[in-house]
Amino acid sequence: MKVLLSAYACEPNKGSEPGVGWHWAQEVAKLKHDVTVLTRKNNQEVISEYYSNNKQPDNLSFIYYDLPKWLSWWKKGGRGVRFYYFLWQIGAFFTARSVHEKSKFDQVQHITFVSVRQPSFMGLLGIPFVFGPVAGGDSAPLALRAGFSLKAKIRDRLRDIINYCVGYDPFMHLTFYSADKIFVTSEQTKKLIPAIHQNKVRVQLAIGVESKNSAIQGVQSGRNDSSVRVLYVGRFDYLKALPLAIRSFAQALKQSELSLTLVGSGPEKKSLNTLVNHLGVEDKVHWIDWVPQNELARIYREHDVFIFPSLRDSGGMVVLEAMAEGLPVVCLNLGGPGVIVNEGCGISIDTNNKYETDVIEELAKALVLLQEDKHTFYTMQEGAVDRAREMTWAGVVGKVYGE
Repeated sequence: MKVLLSAYACEPNKGSEPGVGWHWAQEVAKLKHDVTVLTRKNNQEVISEYYSNNKQPDNLSFIYYDLPKWLSWWKKGGRGVRFYYFLWQIGAFFTARSVHEKSKFDQVQHITFVSVRQPSFMGLLGIPFVFGPVAGGDSAPLALRAGFSLKAKIRDRLRDIINYCVGYDPFMHLTFYSADKIFVTSEQTKKLIPAIHQNKVRVQLAIGVESKNSAIQGVQSGRNDSSVRVLYVGRFDYLKALPLAIRSFAQALKQSELSLTLVGSGPEKKSLNTLVNHLGVEDKVHWIDWVPQNELARIYREHDVFIFPSLRDSGGMVVLEAMAEGLPVVCLNLGGPGVIVNEGCGISIDTNNKYETDVIEELAKALVLLQEDKHTFYTMQEGAVDRAREMTWAGVVGKVYGE
């Protein structure tokens, strides 16, 4: 099958959106399809450099398109990126149409940006159109926003309003109408799709994990019997809800022998450190700044349980990485982590009609269970690796192309 992938962001050796675009292109090509990727011209140099040192698959090619340079000022400093992206989608459609007249593609798929709020016009090519996987419909439960700053509360409320407007956006209606299949990363995002198009929608993550991780390959670290080493990796910002992790850890520490390692950085670090000291658990909490990926893999293997109480995270790559290294996960049943983590590989806390104190108590109980019940721990450790094997990049992409 001749496949056209629309990937505004697509770069090798990158995370986030560029990494998603790149991995999807590689994996679709591995499925023996003839793949053409339409991406930004400013990605050409890094892609060409990559293939100067690596063999480019014969069935994978790239088309580079960008708006006129005089329009690039729209996105300088991050401002106007969405409008620039919208204009790029229009220009990309006309570029794709021109190429399609010669190449005669069998299918087109929109990959990046992974956003349910931004349209794609590729469905107007008149061939089967796959939109997504896209994300962005996840929102923090209102009852758990009590600890937000005023600025954060306003920001999240505005985001709620913007998401509500998706169902009334004519460009998004056109995108949904022209799509033959729509993939979304969570049930919350699925709810943003108008009812008339729900029959096209499937829940499927946009991200995957590398299959070379040590536990996936059959090498798992042993557990320290004297205590459970709990790990968090990610930004220190209000949406990651680290106060929930720290408070639940402090509560669990009253019953069990635990330690907590926090890897990352961000605007909340000072207040988090103050909370740790206030709770009197500073001797049990260890701080590590951002580290290279190969160093992070070692840190995963030195811990036993991964905690990730993010309030709205459409992906959760660190959750997949932790599972791939054999760590059971304790998280909230929200967003991507809520899709990734099942009862066989971790403990996902339901947040419906619950306040912070309720969630903290349940997170603490989960940590205590994994410390005291070794059978549950080892069962979930194996389950985490098994689940990660299902969610490699090849597995994720294969599910979409196996539909």
